Amino acid sequence: MILEKLWRLATLDVGIDLGTANTVVHVRGKGVVIKQPSVVARQMKSKEILAIGDEAKKMLGKNPANIEVVRPLRDGVIADFDAAEAMLKHYIVEVHEYYKGLGMKIPRPRVAIGIPSGVTEVERRAVQEAALSAGARAAFLVEEPMAAAIGAGLQVQKPEGHMVCDIGGGTSEIGVISLGGLVLNRSLRVAGDELTESIMNYVRLKYNMLLGESTAEEVKIAVGSAYPLKREKEGNPLQVVVRGRSLDNGLPKSLKLDSVEIREAMMPVINQILSEIHLIIEETPPDLVSDILEKGLVMAGGGALIRNIDKLISEQTGMPVWVTENPLEAVVRGCAKVLEDDKLLSKVRVVGGLR
Repeated sequence: MILEKLWRLATLDVGIDLGTANTVVHVRGKGVVIKQPSVVARQMKSKEILAIGDEAKKMLGKNPANIEVVRPLRDGVIADFDAAEAMLKHYIVEVHEYYKGLGMKIPRPRVAIGIPSGVTEVERRAVQEAALSAGARAAFLVEEPMAAAIGAGLQVQKPEGHMVCDIGGGTSEIGVISLGGLVLNRSLRVAGDELTESIMNYVRLKYNMLLGESTAEEVKIAVGSAYPLKREKEGNPLQVVVRGRSLDNGLPKSLKLDSVEIREAMMPVINQILSEIHLIIEETPPDLVSDILEKGLVMAGGGALIRNIDKLISEQTGMPVWVTENPLEAVVRGCAKVLEDDKLLSKVRVVGGLR
């Protein structure tokens, strides 16, 4: 027992939410230490890494021909293995450097990574291999609905139903959980990226103007909502000024957009997520539905930060809906908690182990 405790103290446990939009890293005893965009900039020919995270995102859409700026993950899975491995290695090294600075020698870490519930076996292995190649001693994969539920503080091992909706950048994960397992789940490859794209398409079709992806994302954050705001009833909607290129003459153009228009642009995507929630509720056993109705549906992920999305889902489903604290960190908190409890790890991990 004493040896086990000493080994646990000497082991570095790292939880990673390897998201399409953001990568979040949690270290046992330190909390969330890294929260960066999942973007990598590298030389086109030599593949030399130039920047990762915030610095790389600043280059997105502004890079010359000899530099490529890539997002290693698409729809929640690895699209560029080399870039994903470089990004993971960068963050694992960054954690190690922190401990070296304190004069501590730490062995290679155990890593738990949140993955979409609908990925294939090949995609799972790609994530695990990327983590092991990046320097992890052991890599465990946990499905995102389960990780989000654990991170939200739900008692997932008890014989009672919980429902989670995790709207990320590439996927929307909806799951019903009981006795430490997913009773039902949906992995919908419609999420934050599609919301951003819907704004770009709306502005192009209505105003004949091209917006960049970064600008459209800023608009979504600044004025996006899923349900009418109180201030709109007073004739005072949220507004934002955007700049892009006119398709009429190819010249720069400025435009003022408001929260009513942006909600109109995003609603087709939000309705797709709502439809999946309805389908899962229809398939859920009655006893679990009773538990969910009592406890409510838990929202996590960056999409949970869209204004009034909890209110819309509650109105459409007739269930209480609540957004977990720091929804962007729910999955990574869950991954970290899994590593702290070996019994829970053996129950919820999808695949993984020692190298």
